[in-house]
Amino acid sequence: MAEMLTQSRQAAYTMATLTTAQKNEALLAFAALLETHRNDLRLANDQDLKAQEGQLSPALFQRLKLSDAKINTLIQGLKDVAGLPDPVGRVTLQTKLDEGLVLSKVAVPIGVIGIVFESRPDVVPQILSLILKSGNAVVFKGGREAHHSNAAFMRVVDALNARCPFLPKAWGQLIDSRQAFQALLDFHDKVDLVIPRGSNQLVQQVMAATKIPVLGHADGICHLYVHASADAASPETMALIMDSKCQYPAACNALETLLVDAAVAQTLLPLLKAAADESGVTLKGCSKTQAVIDGIEPAQEADWHTEYGDLTMSVKVVDDLAAAIAHINTYGSHHTDCIVARDEQAIGQFMAQVDSASVFANASTRFADGFRYGFGAEIGISTAKTHARGPVGMDGLVIYKYQLHGHGHLVADYSGDTPKPFLHQPL
Repeated sequence: MAEMLTQSRQAAYTMATLTTAQKNEALLAFAALLETHRNDLRLANDQDLKAQEGQLSPALFQRLKLSDAKINTLIQGLKDVAGLPDPVGRVTLQTKLDEGLVLSKVAVPIGVIGIVFESRPDVVPQILSLILKSGNAVVFKGGREAHHSNAAFMRVVDALNARCPFLPKAWGQLIDSRQAFQALLDFHDKVDLVIPRGSNQLVQQVMAATKIPVLGHADGICHLYVHASADAASPETMALIMDSKCQYPAACNALETLLVDAAVAQTLLPLLKAAADESGVTLKGCSKTQAVIDGIEPAQEADWHTEYGDLTMSVKVVDDLAAAIAHINTYGSHHTDCIVARDEQAIGQFMAQVDSASVFANASTRFADGFRYGFGAEIGISTAKTHARGPVGMDGLVIYKYQLHGHGHLVADYSGDTPKPFLHQPL
C-alpha cells in the first residue's frame, strides 16, 4: 500500500501540471471509450447481477444495474465535465500589499484522495471524470458485489492511459479488498482526503478508523413539508410528492418522510392514499394520519430515523411550520428537505432555519444532484460543515494556496520605528 500511495503522490504532482486542453482531451477520449467498451461493460455487469440476485436488497440491486441509459448518462456526464471551467488556477482573491508586491489566492488540487463506495459501478467514471478535471489522483475501492463491473471500467481507464500518454498511469487506481482500503486509512501522511459513499455504517466506520479528513454523508433521510398555504388539492402538489418518492426511490435524495400541515391534512391525505396505491407506495402514518386515512401501517419512532430506499414512506401531521422545522432538524440527516408553499414568508423561514445541505421550495428533492446542479457530475454529497457541502463537484476537490510575487521586498522595511505602510489594495 505504501508503494501504491507513493505512486499516487507522484501522479498527483503530474496531474496538477496538466493543461486544461489536455484534461478536456482526456475526458472526451474517456467518453468515446465508454461507447467503444459498452458491450464489455454490460456483460461484466450481467455477471455481477447474476451473482448477486437474491443476495441484495431491491434498492442495492437496482443501484448495481448498469443499463444502457446509465451508460448514456455517464458518456454525457464526461462531455459535460469537459465543457466546465477548469477549477485549477482560478484566482479567488488578489491584493496589492505594496508596489510590486502582489498576493494571490489560487485554487489548486487537493492531491491524493481515497474513495470507498458501495454497489454502484457507475460511480467509477463519475469519480474519475472529476478527479481528472480537478488535477488530483485517486485510490478507490468499490463494493465486492460490483467486482466485474469495476474491473471493466478499469480496462477502459487502461485504454485511456494508452490513448493519452500525458496521463500518469497511477492517477486512478482501484483496490478490491477491504483490508487494502483499511490499510490506506492508516497513511494520513500520504492521503489528503477520504470520501466514503455508502451506508451510515460505512461512513461511521471510516470516520472512526482514520486521522485523514473525511468528506461525506451518512443517511439520506429527506423530508417534504406541505405548508398550510399550499394548494393541497392541486395535481402539482401531489406530483411533487410522488416524484420525490417514486422517481428513483433507492437514491439518497428520495423522499422518506412527508410532513403535512394540520390545516391541509383533511384535503391532502385522502389524495395521498390514492396516489400511493396507484404507485405502489406503502405508507406508515402517525396517529393523526391514521385518523384521516384507513388501512395504513402505524409509524413507529424508528421510522422517523429511517432511510427506506424503496417504495415506503412515513407520514406525519404537524401543527405548523415551526413543528415541521423542528422535526426535520431533529430526525433528518441534513441532506435535502423541501417545503411546498405559496407563502413567501414561510418559504423564507424554512430556507433559513432548516439545517440541511440542500433546502428547496416547490421542487422535487430529487434535484439534489451534482449533474442536475450543473456540476457535470458529483464525487459525493456532503452534509458536513467543511470546505464543501451538498453535492460535491470539482469545486470540492480543490483547495487553495497563497502565492506572493515581489521584487526583493523585505519584512524589515515594514517594521521598526519608521515602517513602510502596506497598501492592502484589492485587485
